[in-house]
Amino acid sequence: MTGIKDDGAWRENLLRIAPYVPGEQKETPTLIKLNTNENPYPPSPAVTEAIRAFHVDALRRYPVVDAGALRRTLADYCGVSAQEVFVGNGSDEVLALAFKTCFNSEKPVLFPDITYSFFPVWCRFFGIPFEEIPLSDSFRIEARAYAVPNGGVVIANPNAPTGLGEGKDFVESLLEANRDSVVIIDEAYGAFGAYSAVPLIRKYDNLLVSQTFSKSRSLAGLRLGFCFGSAELIAALDDAKNAFNSYTVSNLALEAGKAAVADDAYFREQLAKVVRTRDKTAQALRGMGFTVTESLANFLFVTRAETSARALYAYLKEHNILVRHFDRPRIENFLRITVGTDGDMDALLGKISEYTDKRGV
Repeated sequence: MTGIKDDGAWRENLLRIAPYVPGEQKETPTLIKLNTNENPYPPSPAVTEAIRAFHVDALRRYPVVDAGALRRTLADYCGVSAQEVFVGNGSDEVLALAFKTCFNSEKPVLFPDITYSFFPVWCRFFGIPFEEIPLSDSFRIEARAYAVPNGGVVIANPNAPTGLGEGKDFVESLLEANRDSVVIIDEAYGAFGAYSAVPLIRKYDNLLVSQTFSKSRSLAGLRLGFCFGSAELIAALDDAKNAFNSYTVSNLALEAGKAAVADDAYFREQLAKVVRTRDKTAQALRGMGFTVTESLANFLFVTRAETSARALYAYLKEHNILVRHFDRPRIENFLRITVGTDGDMDALLGKISEYTDKRGV
């Protein structure tokens, strides 16, 4: 014993922040997991082949700093230049870097009060002032509400957890009203049927559009995200990345990502399957008396006035079906349900019917 008293003063210098709370990840073989918006189908066979052909010896070396080959692949696929593409370790990293890079005004960043709950977390983490703009009573984003002085605008399109998407007119009106701020459109779920703002990056040099391999390309476990913007915006993101962590994407992920983009036929086929199951399940739930938003994502946002969402969530969990419940004002009686396979959704519908029948509602 040294006799030195530890007064714990160092604890005063720790960051205290309420973190983002992800959906539950459980290791249960019989679990039907419909709570984190993962794709129910496997990645492209081309990804499997790319991983099998990968030379493990390449892991000795750092990956290419600019992810150049994947950038060029994405640029060719989307009809832009490689200088207009940024690649990162999942779209969460891409968005976090974008927040730090683009939102340095004393004015507040604006985003909806009901949206991806990482947005306010990043703002608090980086010390960015923000203001949450209420959605309409029908959960729509109203562009005119963002035509006020601000330090930036962030919109998820489709929005989460509602699944509602906005079209080109909405996006352009938002951009026209915010020429002096960076506007970020988060298109994590866009491939399932929403309008993509990527073509507008040539018209609006303050636009950044983020996308991901996690949902539509079934690669959530690989961690690959990317965004599109003017060469000036992308260069600023590159500088921010290299000031924090130059080597963000592994060599293996880069090879798998290129293979996934190249297999467009498989990509389109899996998207169509998810959309068919989504729409069929929505119709079935409406037939059971649920209100279901017109989702353009790979999940459904549902409620039923006479049914407690919290109690239904608990019942489904008890029967090894995980969905997402948000204990937040305005949406506390809604569930967000990821679209699984047809078999997954049939099982879900069966348990929901069982629950409502038992309670006579």
